[in-house]
Amino acid sequence: MKNRYGRMIGITLAVTAATFVMAQEESEVPLSEIDQGSRWYISPGVGMIFFEGSQPVDEGLNMVLRLGYDFTEHWSTEGGVSWAPNITGSSGFGGKAQNVNGLLLDGLYHFDRFERFDPYLAAGVGYFRAKDRVFSNGDDHIVMGPRVGAGFFYHLTDSWSLRADARTFVVADDHFETMYMADLGLAYRFGGGGSDEAEISGTEVLTNLAKDTDGDGLTDEKEAEIGTDPFQKDTDGDGLTDGEEYLTYKTDPLNPDSDFDGLTDGQEVLKYKTMPLVRDTDKGGVDDGHEVIEDKTDPLDPTDDLMLFEVYIQFDYDTTIIKPEYFQEIDQIVRVLNRKKNATAVIEGHADRRTRSSKKYNQDLSERRAQAVLSYMAGKGVNPDSLSAVGYGFTRPKVQPDLVNGNPENRRVAVYIRGAGTNADKHKYGK
Repeated sequence: MKNRYGRMIGITLAVTAATFVMAQEESEVPLSEIDQGSRWYISPGVGMIFFEGSQPVDEGLNMVLRLGYDFTEHWSTEGGVSWAPNITGSSGFGGKAQNVNGLLLDGLYHFDRFERFDPYLAAGVGYFRAKDRVFSNGDDHIVMGPRVGAGFFYHLTDSWSLRADARTFVVADDHFETMYMADLGLAYRFGGGGSDEAEISGTEVLTNLAKDTDGDGLTDEKEAEIGTDPFQKDTDGDGLTDGEEYLTYKTDPLNPDSDFDGLTDGQEVLKYKTMPLVRDTDKGGVDDGHEVIEDKTDPLDPTDDLMLFEVYIQFDYDTTIIKPEYFQEIDQIVRVLNRKKNATAVIEGHADRRTRSSKKYNQDLSERRAQAVLSYMAGKGVNPDSLSAVGYGFTRPKVQPDLVNGNPENRRVAVYIRGAGTNADKHKYGK
């Protein structure tokens, strides 16, 4: 007998542990995202208990009281008590009605916790106690065993729900086979919002249980707050989910290139192993995107970076004339190229974007301004065959464009020199 009940206790503990583990593993919503005040609910019910097998008993009234806890939007657990106060015998057992008292522990899997109609499957264990041949011959008999079943909630408001349940309880015993329980009841959710909101739709019944429609790790409420699409895992299409960007990498889930280096956040994290919030991961002086896309160098190795000069030349409106105040900066570049005859340079023109900026106009203007710098350098003795000019318009901003006031950091001419060393070698060429 002791071995038998030891096994039953083991079953109870195993089911409890399994319910918790599955709730953790299957969770689409981290526990920290669920409103603590709305996880708990209490549920009274009334129904019938039925016996099948060799027991000399009739069905009878059964009352149930459950306390439930929602781990996630799919998994819940319930503990409860049952009391059948008037079980009579079909062939008589002592001439009086008997009580059947029970302790219940179930795990529930909900198919859709956020709809008005909320069906679920249940599995757990039961412990029942009675006297006088309810379960077997003799007095004061106890049984334990597994129970399975199903049911549903019908959510009326955030706080109140109707429910219906059916369970089957089985024990392998010479004198006891199967017991069935069916009941109807109510459920009250603590902190659910009150009963004066009966007009609330079923999808809002459990609003405090955080819902993550697209499974990206952010609740729909949080996505609405930060502006991402709750039906799209990767709103900006950069290869990282919104949840990974917001929670793990701290990048902008609405901007595919958070550091404006020319590589998407996904490329940096998944392919190149660079830092998506740092333009120049290796601190060699050239941003990661330019190393990968243009220079074909290693963005994790500062020793192979090209030498970079950035000149923030301000031209008069619609002109390509370089003002004398910028000659000194450009002359330093000329000095490097005249001393390193085998060095080559690419001159890039960049424009700033505003609300009314024309893409074609700025593309043409950036090309002409880059060409103006090339012509100036050639006039200072630099071999024009070692120079090339290209314009990118406003397609490669250095920082987030200010569409109203403009951003001068994006209006620049960048000169990349290959064959003269890295930025650490600039001091060798004087000023």
